[in-house]
Amino acid sequence: MDDRSAPSEAAFSGAEDVDSTPREVQIIQHYHGTVNKVERVENAIFGDNHGTLNQVSDRSDATAENQQHPEPIDQAEIIRRIVAWADSTLLWNTHVLWLYGYVGCGKSAIALAIALKFEERNRLVGSFFFFRNAGDRSRMTRFATTLACQLADAIPEAAPFIEKALKEKPGLLQSSLVSQLRHLVYEPFKAAAWSGRLLWTTALKGPFLIVIDGLDECEDRRDVEAFIDDMLDFFKKNPRTPLRFFITSRVEQHIQGRLMGNQVHLENLINHCSRVDTDTFIQTCFEAEKQRNPVIQAYIQKYGDWPTKKDKDQLVDHIGGSFIFASALFKYIVDPTDNQSTPMERLPHTLNMNPGLDTLYARTLSRSQDLPHFSNIISTLALLFEPLPIVGFAELLGIENFEVVRVLVNLQAIIHIPGTDDLPVTMCHTSLRDFLTTESRSGRFFAPPSFHAYLADRCRDIKKEQRSGTAVALYLVEHFEKHLDAAYAHILANSQDFPYFSDIISTITLLLEPLSIAAIADLLCVEASDVSQVVASLRELINSPGIDKDEPVIIRHTSLRDFLTSTTRSGTFFVSPSYHLKLSYHCFSLNVEHQLNNIPSSPVTEYSELHCQYHWNQFLNTNSERSTLAELKQLSPDRNLSCHLYLFTFTFFWLFGDPPDHRPQQVWLALTKCIESLALGLESDPAPDRWLQERLYWFARNSFRHMGGEYVYRSEMHREQAVTLQRDVGRIGKAIREKCRSSPPESPSVPSTDRFISDRGLYLFTPMDAYRLDFGQIKFIQPVGSLD
Repeated sequence: MDDRSAPSEAAFSGAEDVDSTPREVQIIQHYHGTVNKVERVENAIFGDNHGTLNQVSDRSDATAENQQHPEPIDQAEIIRRIVAWADSTLLWNTHVLWLYGYVGCGKSAIALAIALKFEERNRLVGSFFFFRNAGDRSRMTRFATTLACQLADAIPEAAPFIEKALKEKPGLLQSSLVSQLRHLVYEPFKAAAWSGRLLWTTALKGPFLIVIDGLDECEDRRDVEAFIDDMLDFFKKNPRTPLRFFITSRVEQHIQGRLMGNQVHLENLINHCSRVDTDTFIQTCFEAEKQRNPVIQAYIQKYGDWPTKKDKDQLVDHIGGSFIFASALFKYIVDPTDNQSTPMERLPHTLNMNPGLDTLYARTLSRSQDLPHFSNIISTLALLFEPLPIVGFAELLGIENFEVVRVLVNLQAIIHIPGTDDLPVTMCHTSLRDFLTTESRSGRFFAPPSFHAYLADRCRDIKKEQRSGTAVALYLVEHFEKHLDAAYAHILANSQDFPYFSDIISTITLLLEPLSIAAIADLLCVEASDVSQVVASLRELINSPGIDKDEPVIIRHTSLRDFLTSTTRSGTFFVSPSYHLKLSYHCFSLNVEHQLNNIPSSPVTEYSELHCQYHWNQFLNTNSERSTLAELKQLSPDRNLSCHLYLFTFTFFWLFGDPPDHRPQQVWLALTKCIESLALGLESDPAPDRWLQERLYWFARNSFRHMGGEYVYRSEMHREQAVTLQRDVGRIGKAIREKCRSSPPESPSVPSTDRFISDRGLYLFTPMDAYRLDFGQIKFIQPVGSLD
């Protein structure tokens, strides 16, 4: 049974109506009577920033309180090694220790133990436990400010330095991660470290410690790289600073490549995951279960001890050393919600399960797969950006609380079900999300990216109802746009391999007025079938009128245009404002062909004539002068008449048009491009008389008719630049004279030669209707020096 709702068109509407302001979580720190607001992550750390570590993560390998059974212990050896490193002098040991290992080998449990130990010793500066798809806990957004809050609580001497940084740099909280860490954590700690109390503490006990767990679960990979690079750079420049970082993570390339150096002490947790540890854990779990499970007690009374040593040894061997696998298997064996079999019957089945957890996940999920709303509930669990409580699931999916509980209660071997409906439902381990979002692994349990569209649709409906204070109302404020973006990216990804996809989607996004499929094809000089193929594949986002219809292609919802024109949201699908240059050029080319070849008017030629200038202005307004020159240089690999004319016309407009503040500062570069393009255009045109035809003359006049007056640039330039310009002006004069000689006798419809050339220099069309570049008196072209 598959109840996944297909995304309606409304899934993509209303995005612009949703308040995208992130829900801020703030802690107010009092620094000697003054108040400074520094944002931190709630429940991102094991502690409340006031000296007690009382907040428990929902990571299964990080806490015992969220488990029904004790966590895998004893890892005393590795903990002793880490404590010895943290206590050692900085003279012969590193500032950073990286503990790495595979999924479920106990990294977070060790990180928590170390944080608790150093909290008791008053040497814990702070801690941050990352958790994938858990809002701010999966991002670097609050990382620096959270550590700054903890630093101010743990070491009050650092608070004035944090306060000073905030006052001196008003925009610090909006600056880069590196800047925030430097000014809010590293420098304040460094300044406070030389006070009397801290000097005494470090001399007697050792350096202070910051614990960072699950760094691989942070989604901001570039920020992770920047954090590591800057941290190591700080310690390299400040080797005596009594501060250390203890970091845990899986082995990821962007982390490993930076931490595998001589500045970092490495600990491979796999080397410390002994069979004895696993055996002790399993034995402890079974002994506790036998004390409270009457079914097991009755079995033991008749058949003797359970499990037998042989069965237990087989189970320990099968587990291999993964504590998360051990925990999940044990939950499956003793699952109290499974009324179809007993723990004694389930134990042999576990020996056939893949240690990679996939078999366990599939077998557990299959117990609820036939229940109503199963697919929607599981897909929601997999794709949420932040955990929701049971009431939140029900509200988001539009179902009853009991229907959510009915599905989830059978899955307690792999999902944490809280004691009340208003606490978040979490996964025992993030590997479950990896399983559910990888179709080759999960098969019928796959949570498709397209389900983001359904979630976005539901968020939009709830927003329209103006609910407030509910779990989902708070969730959608920060995450509605993320679901929308994920849905858009998935749909676009399915079409991106079609021919001309990028050009077609960029054109549809940036057009000032919508055009039909045929008109878009004419504008881009591609086949209408290519445009139709792309548009049809995006029918969820764009109306598809059909290849033979004159109806315009319209983006259904403005939120898609917002997505595509935001580089931080759209990624590889970003539609750059620089594409306006190509659209302006395409419009210009169509106009030239329309005027020179007497092509009948059509919607696309009308659009080109009306909006060619608009696209040029949009390009000019969104690019620096340097970028503009570079883009013009790369405009067309196969330079033809239209390209040369376009470069001449719009570079000329850039030089002499209004408003003046858009004119280039590097005049000689733009002017050289302008004159050279005109010369190349004249020389490349195979039909010399076309330049003297009334149609082209009319087109040129209309291109510049809104300009008025005459401008003679006064500028200093080198002799070589002047010589280049003079050479190109000579080429222009020669080409025009040749065309005049080869043209038929003048008629009233053909402008006379003196409209193009005068004794004083080159006139652009007529002095009355356009501008004049005055080269006759060589006023413009002089060697470097003052100009008269």
